[in-house]
Amino acid sequence: MDIYKLQDLIASQKASGEEYLEFLRVPSLSMGMYTLPAGSSDLQVPHTEDEVYYVARGKASMRVGNEHQQIAAGSIIFVAASVDHCFYDITEELTVLVFFAPAEYTHAPGSDTYIK
Repeated sequence: MDIYKLQDLIASQKASGEEYLEFLRVPSLSMGMYTLPAGSSDLQVPHTEDEVYYVARGKASMRVGNEHQQIAAGSIIFVAASVDHCFYDITEELTVLVFFAPAEYTHAPGSDTYIK
C-alpha cells in the first residue's frame, strides 16, 4: 500500500525546483503534482492520455478546448486525451494533483503502446 500526504508532496516538489513532480507510476495510472505561481503561464501541451485535475490550492481560470471556467481549491476537471487545455489568470499559487490513465506518455510517439 502506498499512502501520500499532501504536505509531504508539496515539500518534495518545492525541494525539486520543478513545476511538476510525478509521485506514482504504474502501467494503468500515473499521478503527479503540478504547481504554478500566481501570475505565471501554463505552457503545457495536450497529453495523449485522459487526465483528471484536482485543485488542492489556489485560484485560476482553465480553458479546455473552447470552454473556459474559473477554478479553485476543490475543483475537479476531466480533460480527454489530446484536447488542448491550460490554466490562465492564475491569481493565487495553483497546486493541482494530476491523474493520468493510462500512465502519462503511455500513448506518446516512441512508446511501446503508441496509438495513431
